[in-house]
Order: sequence, then structure tokens, then C-alpha cells
Amino acid sequence: MDLQLNQKFQHQFKVDDHIYNGFITVFNDHNSLHVDEEFAQKKGFKSKVMHGNILNGFISYFIGELLPTEDVMILSQNINFKKPVYLNDILDFEAIVDDQSEAVQVNTFKFKFINSNGEMVASGKIQIKELS
Repeated sequence: MDLQLNQKFQHQFKVDDHIYNGFITVFNDHNSLHVDEEFAQKKGFKSKVMHGNILNGFISYFIGELLPTEDVMILSQNINFKKPVYLNDILDFEAIVDDQSEAVQVNTFKFKFINSNGEMVASGKIQIKELS
């Protein structure tokens, strides 16, 4: 793969009803923080909070669909949740090639998700390996 150090990738994601309901249907996670508006507001949030692992799904999409090759696999990913994400939030995703190891064909990205208010809602690192 022809990734370059400091190469930047950007994409925009929207956490819409389809994503939200699909996550609940597939994973059956009905935690009150995620499904009960009143409960979430009593806990200090403006609305029900989207499942954090929806963002992991967006990372999977980035690796599987947005990179210039399909010949990769995720070795590890680390995500730090900083602010809640709400239904219909639009998130700007940015990933930058942060480190490379040609000997073992591994690339590391640092990434972040920014909401439409300019707030970082999550950040972390992804390590991928090129398949031979």
C-alpha cells in the first residue's frame, strides 16, 4: 500500500436513525442512557446518548472502504470518548498516518471525531497490517 507518513484522510458521518436503530437491533443494547430520553436528561445529558461503539463501526468503514486498498486488517484500535454523541449529530472524522513499519507492513493512524460545534467527541489510534 502506498501510504505516506502524515497522509490525511477525512470523511463525514451522520449518526442517523438507521445507524442508531441498526445498532440496537444487531447488538440488543437497550441501556437506558441510550434509549430513554428522560433517563439521559436526568443524568445531565441533553438527550439520549448514542452508543460509543457506533464510532468503532465508522472506523471499520474507514479501514474497509476508504483506504486505497482492501488488503489490510485491523491489528488494534484504541478510542477515547471525550463528549457524548447524540442522534443526528454530524461528525467530521480525520485520520493521519502517524507511524509506519515497512519491515512488518504495519501502519498506525491517529484519528479524531469532531462534532458540528467543533468539539472533539473521540480520538485514538488504529494499527493496521497490510496483507501479503
